[in-house]
Amino acid sequence: MFEKLQSIEAKYEQLMAEMADPAVQADNAKFRSHSKTLSDMQPLVERFREYKDVLAQVTATEELVKDPDMRELAQEELAQLQQRQDTLLADLKVLLVPKDPNDAKNVILEIRAGTGGDEAALFASDLFRMYSRFAERHGWKIEVMSLNESGVGGIKEVIATITGKNVYSRLKYESGVHRVQRVPATEASGRIHTSTATVAVLPEADEVEVEIDPSDLQIDVYRSSGPGGQSVNTTDSAVRITHEPSGIVVSMQDEKSQLQNRERAMRVLRARLYERALAEQQAAVAASRQAQVGTGDRAEKIRTYNFPDKRVTDHRVSLRLHNLDQILLGELDELTAALQDDEKRRRLEEQAVA
Repeated sequence: MFEKLQSIEAKYEQLMAEMADPAVQADNAKFRSHSKTLSDMQPLVERFREYKDVLAQVTATEELVKDPDMRELAQEELAQLQQRQDTLLADLKVLLVPKDPNDAKNVILEIRAGTGGDEAALFASDLFRMYSRFAERHGWKIEVMSLNESGVGGIKEVIATITGKNVYSRLKYESGVHRVQRVPATEASGRIHTSTATVAVLPEADEVEVEIDPSDLQIDVYRSSGPGGQSVNTTDSAVRITHEPSGIVVSMQDEKSQLQNRERAMRVLRARLYERALAEQQAAVAASRQAQVGTGDRAEKIRTYNFPDKRVTDHRVSLRLHNLDQILLGELDELTAALQDDEKRRRLEEQAVA
């Protein structure tokens, strides 16, 4: 472990020296690459240097313990230093765990009403509002690409992009089936209904990351039907793209331009193909892994929103919170932190086994 840390520190120092080279400064691509690599390495290197400093202090204090006149004071200081040493060592182990390479990516968010009819569509609308407010809290930009509303003010389906710093690292845990338990406004008897909505969080893929053979695409254009109260177009601007090898179909019609709808559909298609490749790779590397990290798996019920008790339960980490109203207003940080900690724990366990 320490040889690895020393190697990383040496690499860090080498990159720092190269950053001062006029040739590197003149090469924008290399300069940006070096800057990002240094930024990623900095927390680990700083913690390692602090650890080495504390280690040196421990050694010096152990010598003082041997002095009868200094023993009592030195033992007290030694205990504090050893506690700090243990904390830093634990931090280093976490920082050495490989990060999800997609954490810094923007995302494509897809929400679809599940079982429950109009109530499911209203719940899907609540979820989209929740994520929109969460994005606003973090200074991210959200853009609706496709919206299919229900007749009661709910959402049958919405596809949106969320761009900003480390969006995927915060939102990747949201993929799955979300369940709501509440009394619908239309329920006269006061019975609690259970409805669901599915959420998919896809890391947005660049063209270079997903190669799509144009011959694999069937592209159909048609006239917008105006779902959700939208105005009906008078031209064939709506686009449906079918990726024949995978069977994935993406339709876009919200823009008046066929070109814009096609570009949006291709962005979603690339993200879905990228997500599929990640899921297959993940299954091959760790078939027994039960966690849902970046797979967009919709089959697993991940969270329940219970309105009568004002309770939100995340079933993956057995976390129960009683601040439903705040969570629906976008205060998801406590949930996200618990899920991030759980992912770190599992990655540490996997690294130990490996």
